[in-house]
Amino acid sequence: MPMQISLDELLSALLARVDGMAMNEENLKSRLNIIFRVLYKKGLITDEDVVESIRDEHRLLKELGLTREEPDDEVVNAIAESILLWIKGDAEKLKEQIKEYEQKMQEAAMEEARKPKIDVASPQVLQQLDQLSGKERRGGGRKLII
Repeated sequence: MPMQISLDELLSALLARVDGMAMNEENLKSRLNIIFRVLYKKGLITDEDVVESIRDEHRLLKELGLTREEPDDEVVNAIAESILLWIKGDAEKLKEQIKEYEQKMQEAAMEEARKPKIDVASPQVLQQLDQLSGKERRGGGRKLII
């Protein structure tokens, strides 16, 4: 006999699983950050190692066909700077970067809001408009509402 499960139970189980995965991911990130900081402080990881590892990663991704091209030096250095800020624990610089990122996101959202939008009415709304105007449409004609 097949087991039956309600939609609520299924959603609850899935959400619990996703929450567990998110917690595991945060735990793993925290552990890796700690390990990288220890290695950096001991001098086992240098700034040049980080830059070269970023290049190696993108070279491998290109060889596997997962990216089309390797990033230029400017992009590699920006990625390395971001990683090194985190490893070094430079809270002030990280706060600055977060603030800049939030500002760019707000600007992008404002730019998106300024763009004209095209809305498509559902067939039910068009039928209601036809009924209100007293006209009966025949066929699948389209109506432009401004």
